[in-house]
Amino acid sequence: MKRIFKGPWLWIVLAVVGVLIALQYLAPSGGYDEIESSKMESYISSGEVKEITFVDGGDQQIKATLDNGDKVTSFWLAGTQEAIQDEVQKQVDAGKTEKFTVDVPKPSLLGSILATLLPFALIIFLFLFLMNQVQGGGGRGVMQFAKSKAKLISKDMPKTTFTDVAGCEEAIEELGEIKEFLQEPAKFQAVGAKIPKGVLLYGPPGTGKTLLARAVAGEAGVPFYSISGSDFVEMFVGVGASRVRDLFEQAKENAPAIVFIDEIDAVGRHRGAGMGGGHDEREQTLNQLLVEMDGFDVRGGVILIAATNRPDVLDPALLRPGRFDRQIQVDAPDLSGRHQVLKVHSRGKPMASDIDLLSVARRTPGFTGADLANVLNEAALLTARANEKLITNPALDEAIDRVIAGPQRRTRLMSEKEKLITAYHEGGHALVAAALPGTDPVHKITILPRGRALGYTMVLPDEDKYSQTRSQMLDTLAYMLGGRAAEEMVFHDPTTGAGNDIEKATGLARAMVTQYGMTESLGAIKLGDSTSEPFLGRDMGHQRNYSEDVAAKIDEETKKFLAVAHQEAFEILEENRDVLDTLVLELFDKETLDKEQVARIFEPLRRRPERPAWTGSDRRIPSAIPPVEIPQWIKDRTAANHAAFAASNGDGPKADDESESGAILTPPGAGGDVHGDPGVGGPGSGPALPPR
Repeated sequence: MKRIFKGPWLWIVLAVVGVLIALQYLAPSGGYDEIESSKMESYISSGEVKEITFVDGGDQQIKATLDNGDKVTSFWLAGTQEAIQDEVQKQVDAGKTEKFTVDVPKPSLLGSILATLLPFALIIFLFLFLMNQVQGGGGRGVMQFAKSKAKLISKDMPKTTFTDVAGCEEAIEELGEIKEFLQEPAKFQAVGAKIPKGVLLYGPPGTGKTLLARAVAGEAGVPFYSISGSDFVEMFVGVGASRVRDLFEQAKENAPAIVFIDEIDAVGRHRGAGMGGGHDEREQTLNQLLVEMDGFDVRGGVILIAATNRPDVLDPALLRPGRFDRQIQVDAPDLSGRHQVLKVHSRGKPMASDIDLLSVARRTPGFTGADLANVLNEAALLTARANEKLITNPALDEAIDRVIAGPQRRTRLMSEKEKLITAYHEGGHALVAAALPGTDPVHKITILPRGRALGYTMVLPDEDKYSQTRSQMLDTLAYMLGGRAAEEMVFHDPTTGAGNDIEKATGLARAMVTQYGMTESLGAIKLGDSTSEPFLGRDMGHQRNYSEDVAAKIDEETKKFLAVAHQEAFEILEENRDVLDTLVLELFDKETLDKEQVARIFEPLRRRPERPAWTGSDRRIPSAIPPVEIPQWIKDRTAANHAAFAASNGDGPKADDESESGAILTPPGAGGDVHGDPGVGGPGSGPALPPR
């Protein structure tokens, strides 16, 4: 309703109402004074009326001029007209009344027009209002629902430039070339280069795809049209295609121009995909988009930039060269990228002098740009809540914990028994992780409830990792089941707190069997296929390209991995029971232990050696040949690169020992142990469980 009463519509309605009011109340009265009907009848019967006129229309009005010159008017009552007129006629015959007339007024032209057109105007107004409600509003004229809803980014809007984007230098370089092509096309045309028609930005949520598009708008200096993929799809078939045509017509009229479509997967999904057939309106819109990007009528100067989190669901015709010539992955930033992102988002925030942003970057592997911005914002909120003026390291530490596991639940009261169970559970995770060579260093252990967890253990790598070996995954499985093994060994009654651990461990073990080919019985083979799913990217609809016998072997190998890891965790805890008890006593007393405190407790720990080399199922690798070791010159070069990076990003001193230079936190939702709500179980002092 608000959009109907905007612009000229409001003034038109007000003008019509004003005319009607003027006709009703401001019409000239002719100088007649209105009196009561009974008084008018008294004047007539007494012969005091000189001239009288009956208006025989809808008003039933009597106008009279008295003998003394006064002009009066009144209305007759229903059924009294004939009697009054007979009385007036008698007065005329007697010579007391000089003039008697009956006036039948003709309808005015304006009134006739209003009476005729007003119903149609009301019907049209009601139709437009209903159309506006069906469309859900719309930002243009009411009848222009087939027009494009793209927003034109003007020069007056606040600009985002490439200096406001960090952590994705490759994407900035590619998009910077697009800007340069628009500004200096002759430079590229001289060597026969053609302007790219489309650029697809894809990657996980929060990595900065939309921010990059806004930076291109701020840098390009050309018209920039921004629209969401969902703005094309309406309930009316053909509206989306019409909006695509209108969008590209506007862009071509103002070429060179840039069109940005956010979340293009809303309109660019595979045609014909989905249960029960495709969506005809979406497919028509996609077909029109394909034609506009590379149709018969080729007109250059318009570049399409699109962003999506799901490139796997896009139609192949949309992704081919000639439409999206460039596909740029915007992934989570590495160590250097995280450092630059933290610098960008720390602008304007009062930071304490001892804060080392490089150390914060080392503690946040896997964080996206949005995660890092959230960390600094949470730290600022905590600082303001404490009525402090500068953001300090404790505020940053708490902010990182809040982003990963949620806020601390200070009001949750735990019994001593539950705290002891949680302490042994988290201590089991930490001890197994410290004893195995393929796991990451333990950064923090706490039994303070946070989010949905009663406690958690953080194991954080010293540097970014992009792959894992089989030995590292086996060690990770043992670490995941360390909490369950500790509960069994100490209390002889496991709790529900290991539910999340078992879920993650099962997923990793099954992936080792079906995806990574790390079993001897099945070998290096990919088991399971998801390419023909009706909804791409979902687990539902997986095709089984293996027999029931192979499925039984998959279950058997998965169970074997978990059983071996569980037994190894139990053995490590049994060998280091004294260290585990010491750790639990410290943890029960202090509730939270940092990296240095954990390292001091684990000094007498009996650690496991490296796992023997695995040759695979085919045994083609002679066991007598040792695996290749990293040459010393590569180690020296790596150390030199680390030193050069620290010097170029000098936010703080770099420690001699890489593992002590600042622990790196696991990415949100992807690392660290979270101990869920434990069940009821009592402490026990009986013998350990038998070997498995």
